[in-house]
Amino acid sequence: QVQLVESGGGLVQPGGSLRLSCAASGFTFSIYGMSWYRQAPGKERELVARIGTLGRITNYADSVKGRFTISRNNAKNTVYLQMNNLKPEDTDVYYCNGPTRNDWGQGTQVTVSS
Repeated sequence: QVQLVESGGGLVQPGGSLRLSCAASGFTFSIYGMSWYRQAPGKERELVARIGTLGRITNYADSVKGRFTISRNNAKNTVYLQMNNLKPEDTDVYYCNGPTRNDWGQGTQVTVSS
């Protein structure tokens, strides 16, 4: 079955960087677009970034454009989210999504605080 395992979250100061990873298994990773979402307590899960099958097409939420970069390595079945210039409002649990809207990882906590 589909398995998505996120890693790389943690505590970082404002202006800092983190790189999230999502290791995928149980499906043919290279033929599906993948996404990162985030969710704060009491709020709806929101799309952060999406990447196409070859990594050439990417989309970002306006709030992270210019700061976050999504990428993928199809040989490693892994999708990444490089987060730079982090802000306190980026504090959330980040989730990997794919190949369908119903497939989610367990999430990784990102906390931006001084």
